[in-house]
Formats: sequence, structure tokens, C-alpha cells
Amino acid sequence: MTNPTTGDNLARLRRAAKLTQEQLAERAALSVETVRKLEQNKRGSARLETLHTFARALGVPTTALLGDTSEAAARREPDHLPLSLAEIRRTLTPARSLAGVARVEPDTPPPTVDAARARLRRADAAYHRGDYAAALSALPGLLDDTRRTAEAEGTASAHATLARVSYLTAELLIQMRAGDLAYAAVASALDAASAAGDPVLGASAVKGSSWLLLRQGRLVEAEQVAISTADQIEPRMRRADPAELAVWGWLLLAGAAAAARDNRPDDATALLDSATAAAAQLADRPVAGGHLAVLGGFRAARVDMMRVEAAAVSGDPGRVLQLAERVPVGQTTATSWRRHRLDVAWAHTNRRQYADATAVLTELSHQAPAWLRHQRYARDIVQTIDGGRRRAMTDDLAALADLVGYTH
Repeated sequence: MTNPTTGDNLARLRRAAKLTQEQLAERAALSVETVRKLEQNKRGSARLETLHTFARALGVPTTALLGDTSEAAARREPDHLPLSLAEIRRTLTPARSLAGVARVEPDTPPPTVDAARARLRRADAAYHRGDYAAALSALPGLLDDTRRTAEAEGTASAHATLARVSYLTAELLIQMRAGDLAYAAVASALDAASAAGDPVLGASAVKGSSWLLLRQGRLVEAEQVAISTADQIEPRMRRADPAELAVWGWLLLAGAAAAARDNRPDDATALLDSATAAAAQLADRPVAGGHLAVLGGFRAARVDMMRVEAAAVSGDPGRVLQLAERVPVGQTTATSWRRHRLDVAWAHTNRRQYADATAVLTELSHQAPAWLRHQRYARDIVQTIDGGRRRAMTDDLAALADLVGYTH
């Protein structure tokens, strides 16, 4: 069962007041189009001032109109912040008073660990297939419930589940460029992993922290936290558990990404060579199902993708395309593959192969439109293509520009 949206709530309260859409628009001094778009969920969000105007017209509290705005956040609607992330913000950064954290706890008992894990698997799958709306809708309630389960049971498995939920939340929020909330989710994952006594989960959270710092331009810190943690957990290759090898490899990739962006290609290459050794040990050893999909996505192909990314960072489109030829399809998570394809599109663009670049981006728009909409990299590529073309925009490029929010 899906949660009611703001538009659903507006339509329900309007009908309860026995008003037509035209009558509500007149009473609120807003356009009928605004009412229609909200009620038809063609716009999943509205500014708080607009909702307050509707609330006055209907004689209800403004909060009675608030509903699920995950679709608006996934579509990056112009007015989607801050209301579209209100639920996840409430969960990660609850209100505090002199009496402490103020939470309204439900009367229902917390779920079992197994039930929480099943919900986590569904949310994780939604995130990796690019269904950000479904993941964003599921995670606030799942965070609340797994926190209650961990507090009630106090077991390592309950805290580990909370760590995994928090980590997935951080991954999603990093993609959505909600850095402050992502940092809170990473901190929650680290605390829960510590309570669980699980260094692999803790290191996974550090990996998320490193990528967040990278997004914020904090290159030295991003590399330091990744490499220092990798040194702490460095496994003995032949005896290591697959999850240990995977998270160690991911940390090396995070360090390499920071080093490449810090214009130290030799350091990046050395880290990637070590990651290749870890991937070789994992060739026929799957990561246990209790870990998130991202850990299972660490393979030699993912290291090759990072070599491609490092070449793109260094500004070498020819090498990007050369290295990309040896990256196999389907051997990493979908999110990693899509990010890799953006590097390929960038390389084609820089070689003025605009049709090839547009084809790659169009392919991504069909596979994961919500994911692509949140990629500033994609918007920059579209802008470069548009600036370099001598002819008018093709239909495909115009559709891409609309999707990624590029106006010219």
C-alpha cells in the first residue's frame, strides 16, 4: 500500500469541504492549474507557503496536507526542497529539546530482525535499479523501525541491520546531493556498526563517508579516511572473508578516486593495482547475502571502471575509450555501470563524437531516468554537446536536456 501524496490529501480535503477545484482555486486566490497539477500528482511538491494558502482556504492545519513527496524528490522538481525530504530529515535529525530527543513512537511493536532485513532487501533493490522514489518512500519508516528493533533487542544482528539501513540511506542521499543528511546517515551507520561489533560494516560506512567527502571537494580527508581504514582492516588475502576483501577493495577505490582528483595519478594507479589483487581473490567467491548489493559489486570490472574514471579525471578521452573496451557488461552493480557510462559519454563528447555521446546518454535515460536526473556530470555533458554543435538540437538531445535540467 502506497502512502498518500500531498495531492491525494488535497483532493480528499477539498471533496470533504464540498468544493470543486475551481472553487478551491478561487478561495485560495491560486490558479486552477495549480490545484489540478497537485491533485493529479503531476507535481509532487509545492512550497510551504502554497500549502499554507490551501490550508487557510480549507480551514485545516497545513500539516494535514503534507504527504509522500518521494516522487517529487526523485524528479528533482524545482520546489521539491525542503518538504520532499521532510520525513527522512525527521528520522535522521529528530527535534531536540531540553528534555532530549522528541519522537512520537507508534503503538505497534517493532518488527523482527528478519522482517526488517526483508524490507531492506527491497529498498536496496529499488535503489540499485534507479527507482529513487520507491527507495526514498521506504527508508524513513524502515529507519524508524530498525532503530526501535535495535533499542528493544540490543542484539548484534539488530544493530547490524540498522547499520545497513543507515548506509543505504546515505548512499541514496549522496546521489540526491543532500550532503547534510547523508552525513547524518553515515554517522548513524558508524554508530550502529560499532554497537554490532562488525568492522566490515563499519568500514563500509567509512567508504560511504569517503565518497561524500569527495563530492564536497574535501579530497585530502576523503583519501585519508579511506586509506587509514583500509590499513586497519587489511585482510590476509588467502584467508580473508569475501566481505572483508570487498570492503577493503572499495576503500582502495575511494582512495584512488581522491588521489586522481588531487592530480596524483601515480598514487591512484598504485591503489588500483592493490584493488586488482583483492578483486582477483574474489573472482569465484560471492559476498554473503547479508551484505548490501554494493559490496557484492566489487569485482575486477569495477577496478577497471575506476581506471577509466581516473583517465577521465586526467582529461584523456582517448585512454578512456581504450580502457572502456575491456570493461565487461553486467559484472558490477547497475549504479557503478551507469556511472562508468557517463565517463564514456564524456570521452565521446571531448572527441566531438556528439552522436555517440548522445546515444550513450539516451541509453541511460531509458535505463534509469531518475538516476540520470540527479547527475550533474550528465548535465555538463549535455551542455558541452549543445555548445559544440553547429546544427539545432536533435530531438534526442532536447529530451536529454529536459530530463537533466539543462536550459540553453
